[in-house]
Amino acid sequence: MFEKILIVCVGNICRSPTGEALLKKQLPNKHIASAGVGTEKSGLSGKPADAAAVETARAHGVDLSQHKAQQLTLEMCLYYDLLLVMEKGHIEAVSRIAPQVRGKIMLFGEWLGKKDIPDPYQKSPEAFDYAYELIERASSAWMLKLK
Repeated sequence: MFEKILIVCVGNICRSPTGEALLKKQLPNKHIASAGVGTEKSGLSGKPADAAAVETARAHGVDLSQHKAQQLTLEMCLYYDLLLVMEKGHIEAVSRIAPQVRGKIMLFGEWLGKKDIPDPYQKSPEAFDYAYELIERASSAWMLKLK
């Protein structure tokens, strides 16, 4: 049913690449990617994952070194079967880009009690650890729903 899954955050340099990498490990037969609602506006298109996100993921055996940030587009929204966003506010941001896909958008933290996953960008290592832990728990929950 959901074969093509897109993970979405703001800049596509911290949370969504981490979620993408974890879901790819857990669901190798699915097509999984990530993008950001504010990547272009932030000047992050084509940039690698944030160094702190890379280091946090590496500490857990996850490699983000090949990631390049990309802006969410209408075409992407239409192509993917399921769009998983990190915060409730991202639902509206994605809906502004592609109003017709509103029914395909869910929270990445849906199965953690509809929990937002806070943005650790430019925050402490503890903030990155906390975000990683939530993303890991959420991806495990999604794996059970999507396999």
